[in-house]
Amino acid sequence: MTRRQGAHAGRVEVTVNAPIEWVWRIIADVTRTGEWSHECRHVEWLGGATAPAPGVRFRGRNHSGWIRWSRACEVLAVDPQRRIAWRTISTALYVDSTDWEITLEPVAGATRIVQSYQLTKCPQWWEQVALRLVPAHIDRTVALEGDLRRLGALAAADARSADRLAS
Repeated sequence: MTRRQGAHAGRVEVTVNAPIEWVWRIIADVTRTGEWSHECRHVEWLGGATAPAPGVRFRGRNHSGWIRWSRACEVLAVDPQRRIAWRTISTALYVDSTDWEITLEPVAGATRIVQSYQLTKCPQWWEQVALRLVPAHIDRTVALEGDLRRLGALAAADARSADRLAS
């Protein structure tokens, strides 16, 4: 497990006992994010999209404590079973933007999942407001590690179910 956290950037890494192809199926289907994320509760594709590709957009509905918000995101890169990257889209209401990335690596029958983020646009006044409203964003280490562990458990369960159906 590797950690590097802060309000502007962070990186977490866990190794899970799940096949990489099953982990990929879940992260590539952003509509399943609510099944494993501590903060994102619901995601929908936008503009008729059904799969990730550069330029495709989706909207996530989130909550932390009593605060609830929704953000449109744009897929930046996809390398199947290896990497997906996206960014939150800056708007008049949410003036910040963050790049996110999840990478996968096979490791001795398991999968290493690395999630990282980098705040790329944020006026100082907005940062002060946002961190007061959502103080959990000051250090996301524990929450993001928990997300990746839930993602791994979900992928392992999906793989076991598929094996049972195939038998």
